[in-house]
Amino acid sequence: QVHLVESGGGLVQPGGSLRLSCAASGPGLDYYGIGWFRQAPGKEREGVSCISRSADETYYADSVKGRFTISRDNAKNMVYLQMYNLKPEDTAVYYCATALLVDYECYGVDYWGQGTQVTVSS
Repeated sequence: QVHLVESGGGLVQPGGSLRLSCAASGPGLDYYGIGWFRQAPGKEREGVSCISRSADETYYADSVKGRFTISRDNAKNMVYLQMYNLKPEDTAVYYCATALLVDYECYGVDYWGQGTQVTVSS
């Protein structure tokens, strides 16, 4: 069992920055990477960024490469998504989830947080 809670969303102007946090807990945590996924209104959920348990492997969607950075602090069971140069198309509900990184792709599996809204608008 893994419990995930996101925080840090909000309203930001284009070009601004936000840092999302994912607090993870539970005995199953050691078996998973953690990923950030997002879903905009009327669109399918998409993978944004993922990080392996040991942080030696990361994944970024092409749309966020160079703007977003994922990191984790295993001592605190925290995963962060630092977002820079935000664009209106980044507006979505962002979810953290347990994840598997396979063949340079990231898949959300098993456990999901409740989501946090990110709105990029002037």
